Amino acid sequence: MMNESVMVSRKGEEGASAAVSGTASIGESIADSVRIPSPSSTDIDGHQGQARQRRLGSSVRKRSIGLRLLPWLAGALFLTLWQLRLFHQLFSLESYQLPVPSAIVASIGENAEMLFRYAMYSGTEMLGGFLLGSLLGALAAVGASFFPMSGRAAVAVMSALNAVPIVALAPIMNNWFGDGIWSRIAVVAVITMAAMAVSLFKGLTSIQPQYSDLMGGLAASRMQVFVKLRLPHALPSLFAGLKINMSTSIIGAIVGEFFIASQGLGYLLSDQIRLANMPLAWSCIVIAAALGIVLYEIVVLAEKRLIPWNRARTDR
Repeated sequence: MMNESVMVSRKGEEGASAAVSGTASIGESIADSVRIPSPSSTDIDGHQGQARQRRLGSSVRKRSIGLRLLPWLAGALFLTLWQLRLFHQLFSLESYQLPVPSAIVASIGENAEMLFRYAMYSGTEMLGGFLLGSLLGALAAVGASFFPMSGRAAVAVMSALNAVPIVALAPIMNNWFGDGIWSRIAVVAVITMAAMAVSLFKGLTSIQPQYSDLMGGLAASRMQVFVKLRLPHALPSLFAGLKINMSTSIIGAIVGEFFIASQGLGYLLSDQIRLANMPLAWSCIVIAAALGIVLYEIVVLAEKRLIPWNRARTDR
């Protein structure tokens, strides 16, 4: 009997201890379920890195905006100093020698119709010579790229045309094509042809050897190599030549009009300088510069649209 009572008491104690331990484990599980997770060092570093990136991006955007506004601020400062006649005092100039910006703007307003008509005439010369010269230079570069050894010599000879002064070239073109618009188009074409030929030929021939070996291993023909490899590789060089030509075409058109012409901004500029009407003469300069800038930006916009991958590479 005694042994049975002892066993019963031991079983009771074991049951009580099991109940207590079960209650404790249940309490621990509940505590674990409601425990708030503590942030790890990796999460903290990640949040700090994101904050640094946001601050860095903000500073880069502010710097980019500042760099874009800097040329405009510099231009506004230059015009303000000009309007205040600071340059007149520095170089001992009179108002009739260097009119202030307000006088130039007033002259543009008074002669807007004539300036617009002459600007369209000069713009036609610019675009006609630009397109013709760029096309001839591109064809010469393409032909030379198929025969690199002899083509390099031909392009070098063509580049010598840039050494011919425009003031010597314009009378010759006037003698050949008369005093009409075609003589100025010919002048612009000659001075733009060489730049396009040199630039595009360099882009077509500066191919890395492994790319040429790959196309040779694929048994590609010369035309396939040109279309698939050389031409896409040369597109940045093509637009570089176009931008150079657009900048120089306005010079060729204006200088060509100095000699034998009855219309155009260059004709009006030289005529008004002889008459000492400097506000109108400077109006011609301003309109010609604005025309050149607009056409140049059109070429830049076309480059961004047609080869955006080149812009992404150069912006790095």
